[in-house]
Amino acid sequence: MRKIFFLFIALSSINAMAQKEDQAEMRVYYNYIHVIDTNFKDKPNTEDMMLVLGKNASVYTSFEKVRQDEMMRKQIEEQIKNSTGGNANIKISKVGLNPISEVDYFYFTSENKLFAKEKVFNNYIVEEPVANFNWEIKSDTATIGGLPCQKAVGNYKGRNWIAWFCTDLPFNAGPWKLNGLPGLVLQAYDSKKEVQFLFTSLEKVEPSKEKLDKKTDDAINTGGVRILFGGGTKDDYMSSTIKIPADAIKTTKKELDRLKQARKDDPVGFMKTQMAGSGMTGDIKIQSSTAPKSTTTSTPNRPVLNNPIELTEK
Repeated sequence: MRKIFFLFIALSSINAMAQKEDQAEMRVYYNYIHVIDTNFKDKPNTEDMMLVLGKNASVYTSFEKVRQDEMMRKQIEEQIKNSTGGNANIKISKVGLNPISEVDYFYFTSENKLFAKEKVFNNYIVEEPVANFNWEIKSDTATIGGLPCQKAVGNYKGRNWIAWFCTDLPFNAGPWKLNGLPGLVLQAYDSKKEVQFLFTSLEKVEPSKEKLDKKTDDAINTGGVRILFGGGTKDDYMSSTIKIPADAIKTTKKELDRLKQARKDDPVGFMKTQMAGSGMTGDIKIQSSTAPKSTTTSTPNRPVLNNPIELTEK
């Protein structure tokens, strides 16, 4: 297994393409509701999400993930503070935390390019085709969060979508891959309402505005271990710029799936190999009771993923 890891890294050790960064102007928050298992329609996954908008770029991520990263950072800082010399033994507890969406989507409007970023120890970036919903704009209007919206309908990968966009917010963007309308998508759902993106709030980004209790350093040093956030540099989506992490590694979906499978097959060996490859030493233990977001074995009381957001390949 270790040989496979190093082969993968050797094939993929190409820095991600340098897309031009953009000034963040607004953050929009959504409640994401997804019936992942049609046998448990009364138990959908729910998650707080965030869309950061600029004139020419946007990034969509889990706001729950932003909170969890900050919580883990504080755990690590407290343990380092209380350690006495030598290598710090870091234990990260994720007990009780909700599952989160692991993929972030960067959309560059002027270049019409879409990138999916995922952290598998390091940050990996995959360029995807821009989603084509074949939008048809309707005359129906509605007010959402006090903002005037217009209806559009489209279809993409097995789902018929209804979207409500606001031309008063002239961003060619929306949550997930819901781009391509002449205004910000504030609300969207499929015709069965198995997947929903519901607007909750928005805020203007001030150039100097900082949220949460963040450090300016990209990492925390623990004696022998350097704990990296965001896979090299932390995902600082609460800052005033939108940019793909400079250390992100360009790869393909096939190679990334291969790496994730290796992590699943031998998580301890995977972590040790990745740490060694990055010149890290020390002992890190992760305690987690969070169930995986997708699994192939069903239990009587736990939903499984049989209803992905993309139902077909094309």
